[in-house]
Amino acid sequence: MYFLVCAALCLVLGEAYAAAPRPNILYILADDLGWADVGFHGGEIKTPNIDRLSAAGARLEQFYVQPVCSPTRAGLMTGRYPIRHGLQVGVVRPWAQYGLPLEERTLPQALKEAGYETAIVGKWHLGHFEPVYLPTRRGFDHQYGHYNGALDYYTHIRDGGFDWHRDDKVSRDEGYSTFLNAKEAARLITEHDASKPLFLYVPFNAVHAPHQVPEKYKEPYVNLKEPRRTYAGMVAAMDEAIGTIIAALDQKGLRQNTLIIFSSDNGGPAPGRITSNGPLRAGKGTLYEGGTRVAAFATWEGHIKPGSVVNEALHVVDWYPTLLKLAGASADQKLPLDGKDAWPTIAEGKPSPHTEILINTTPKNGAIRVGDWKLVLNGKVAIGDGEQDGETVQPRRAKKAAAVANDEQVELFNLAEDPYEKSNLAATRPDKVKELRARLAVFTAAAVAPKAGPAPRNYKAPKVWGEKN
Repeated sequence: MYFLVCAALCLVLGEAYAAAPRPNILYILADDLGWADVGFHGGEIKTPNIDRLSAAGARLEQFYVQPVCSPTRAGLMTGRYPIRHGLQVGVVRPWAQYGLPLEERTLPQALKEAGYETAIVGKWHLGHFEPVYLPTRRGFDHQYGHYNGALDYYTHIRDGGFDWHRDDKVSRDEGYSTFLNAKEAARLITEHDASKPLFLYVPFNAVHAPHQVPEKYKEPYVNLKEPRRTYAGMVAAMDEAIGTIIAALDQKGLRQNTLIIFSSDNGGPAPGRITSNGPLRAGKGTLYEGGTRVAAFATWEGHIKPGSVVNEALHVVDWYPTLLKLAGASADQKLPLDGKDAWPTIAEGKPSPHTEILINTTPKNGAIRVGDWKLVLNGKVAIGDGEQDGETVQPRRAKKAAAVANDEQVELFNLAEDPYEKSNLAATRPDKVKELRARLAVFTAAAVAPKAGPAPRNYKAPKVWGEKN
């Protein structure tokens, strides 16, 4: 009788889950945010809106991304490691004659197939050299923001070219970009037809360089030296912008059935001078934890336990299959996924779905995590984004990195005992080094050749990015 009751209860609960409305999905992506530059990690910068959201759901304390911007976005959009796209070594440059490969099925395409309205507000950074690479051709019903990184927050100019668009056409909206993005996201929420689920992707250009913010946001941080003081103001401004977006959800009555996800696209650059990654080793552009493990959380009222902490290893590619399953979208596609369904881990406290997570592999370096073990090859070779901040790959570091690459550096860490990567165990655990090298080699052999390169000779930016001169 007990088993019959349990079975009946499980059936009822299963039917109720199946009948529950599909969630709206709000994915907020910060740019270059330091791991410790949020209040919920004890940071000195005030982030009350971000902290309230994190406290209402689950903090993802071992959430991995890529060392720099475009690769992370590619992984999120496809559920596939950037080695599959040839985007593993850096960002899509303004002059690039490539983007996210067109054969890739994207997250907004899959959700749109399932009946979602889809919108991107903010930074695309996955190709714009031909119209077919633009967001509205890759699954988004609506687009607002910019194609490149590192644009001026006020003029919206990058390298002499104007880069602000609405539905892939030039927009002359004036104002600080962080607040323009918040205003547009709030408008889309307010005007959304609630009979359809909404996927709203808000990839802020904040808090990436150039470091610019209205003066009043810097005032509480007079004790900080520049450029960290301005950066702190930018974080505070982004937090206010996130509050604006959440207020729109509340006013529309959509909060209860909205899954809210937050993360940074990579670790903070120049830790200690601009950003803070706390005790994590190194920062943006590196394969160490400070470059690839970021502040992240997921919140959904009634579905994710408030105040919970997930200490299982997850990767940004996991959101693709996870969101497709929650949305009732088909996961059938030609290209196989690297991401795994992370929902049982996030909502039920189950173990990570991964036996291994590829941190990255390039012709010059690589890293992989298997269980609690992490192998790093040539960790001092930085992966740069070249996006004006000058903090990731500097000439003196590049010269040093080249020397290191000629004499391979092997590092092995046990992250359970040494989460801050202080003790290299490679010499004492050659068995583990051999095991992880073999696992990494499989990914290296499958990697597509990187699609990176210098600017062409006599290169000149167009007057408007995305348009021909």
